[in-house]
Amino acid sequence: MKKLINHPEDVVRESLEGFSLAYADLVKVHFDPTFVYRADAPVSGKVALISGGGSGHEPMHTGYVGRGMLSAACPGAIFTSPTPDQMLEAARTVDGGQGVLFIVKNYSGDVMNFSMAADLARSEGLRALNILIDDDVAVKNSLYTQGRRGVGATVLAEKICGAAAERGYDLPRLADLCRRVNLNARSMGVALTSCTVPAVGHPTFDLAEDQIELGIGIHGEPGQRRAQLKPADEIAEFLTLSIIEDGPYQRTVSEWNEEKEEWQDLALESPPLKYGDSVLAFVNSMGGTPAIELPILYRKLAQVCEKKGLRIARTLMGPYITSLEMAGCSITLLKLDEELASLWDDPVKTPGLRWGI
Repeated sequence: MKKLINHPEDVVRESLEGFSLAYADLVKVHFDPTFVYRADAPVSGKVALISGGGSGHEPMHTGYVGRGMLSAACPGAIFTSPTPDQMLEAARTVDGGQGVLFIVKNYSGDVMNFSMAADLARSEGLRALNILIDDDVAVKNSLYTQGRRGVGATVLAEKICGAAAERGYDLPRLADLCRRVNLNARSMGVALTSCTVPAVGHPTFDLAEDQIELGIGIHGEPGQRRAQLKPADEIAEFLTLSIIEDGPYQRTVSEWNEEKEEWQDLALESPPLKYGDSVLAFVNSMGGTPAIELPILYRKLAQVCEKKGLRIARTLMGPYITSLEMAGCSITLLKLDEELASLWDDPVKTPGLRWGI
């Protein structure tokens, strides 16, 4: 294992210490419990957005704290869910009087701990809602998941909902918006190599030199199947068609709020992509993919979308949700409407994403 670290047990803390020094104008870091929050928090009269998850996926989530995105992010140990006390203290810190929306990726630890945190927050009189992100088309049911995993759509939801919060959307309207982003987004990824968790010291899984893992999870979970290494065009076409041809399907959106009877296990249908739709196309590096390779994938993605009659109206390309040094990529398509496109275009200023400011 070759990594630019001191001691494996100190990686997350030392990274956050350096992060707070590098972006002191944007964020602050609180330790014991650990969370990153906006330097100007709390912002009065604005719904606070909080997300989080295991470290190792940077710049998500800590890199998206700032104006136009998250109010706070709760990092766990590498590939390990944060704990409810982190989320609760973050909520106390950034609540501006209009409540808190937790954006939660669909992994069992995240779901359980964010649910507990929301319950604890409500017991203190703080308004809190949880919205689940589950956009991964690679898996519906498997031994390794509790349904579709939350992946690339998380970044898009944090940006779009962050913009809406800046505009003054109230908590119910913001929750509906976040749910709509999730229902209209689909993702799938591929791994060319594994990654190495510092505390473990060896690759998470074995992958032969001439093999790829199709449908990989962001923690190294198995995907749909292993295949022989193929040209970039074939990989991009497979991922894109898997996304386009996935819908429609049913998802269950679980909420943990004071109106459980109204929101619990609400079945919502995701509309299929159809000829003439506008989409946001997101080509993501898993951390170890050179920047020169991503446009090659985007090139084929654009060709497939054109053939299917989809108009790419917005684009995001780069390492925005990573898995340490894993080589590979993911593709996300978000079906856009006028409101979603407008919110995407709104100014954002965070360590990991910024424009218009």
